Amino acid sequence: MLYIILVLPAIIFSLWASHKVKSTYQKYQASYNSRNITDEQAARYILNQNGLNNIRIEQISGTLTDHYDPTSMVIRLSSNVYGSTSVAAVGVACHEVGHVIQHATNYAPIKIRNSIVPITNLGSKLSMPLIFAGLIISSFIPFFIYFAYAGIVCFSLCAVFQLVTLPTEYNASRRAIECIERNQLLSPEEIEGTKKVLSAAALTYVAALAVSLTQLIYYISILGRRRH
Repeated sequence: MLYIILVLPAIIFSLWASHKVKSTYQKYQASYNSRNITDEQAARYILNQNGLNNIRIEQISGTLTDHYDPTSMVIRLSSNVYGSTSVAAVGVACHEVGHVIQHATNYAPIKIRNSIVPITNLGSKLSMPLIFAGLIISSFIPFFIYFAYAGIVCFSLCAVFQLVTLPTEYNASRRAIECIERNQLLSPEEIEGTKKVLSAAALTYVAALAVSLTQLIYYISILGRRRH
């Protein structure tokens, strides 16, 4: 019952956010900009304007798999985005340029996020096995409850990562919109569509954080009852 009351609403919110970003993206993926500028051209223009000529732009497979790889210094745009003149595609590409600018300007949240990636990846793999093993085995061997506590710590690292990701994503979107407006890459009406796409995408990060936090509270409450 506690799980239903606490976690289920966050899961429903997450499902709604996922549907929202897909439907919004599909809507504006079919809306093409009046300047006929492609997402790659828009991204390259903004990169050059910021002295980031060394950043490459490549195409990758998948849908909404767009990302910036700082180790390779390359923006990877998904196949349904790359070369498109849609309002959605331009917004997504410029959002990734926003991440490039964050790295170039040593934006604090993204430095924090990148620094905790290794430990967060380890925590995400260990958290559930430790929590469940600790809860089950501690019924017979009380000492194993500490395994569950270790799992809670690992799980909390994932929540911290998602918390730091929020300002990073919102800031990248803000930078993207500012660059589009300043360079007049899209018309005011088209920019409104881009804002809706990026806002919908940001909601998925809010939803992911909500699910993690409610699950964390749920596991802590279980351990609290086990102690009593």
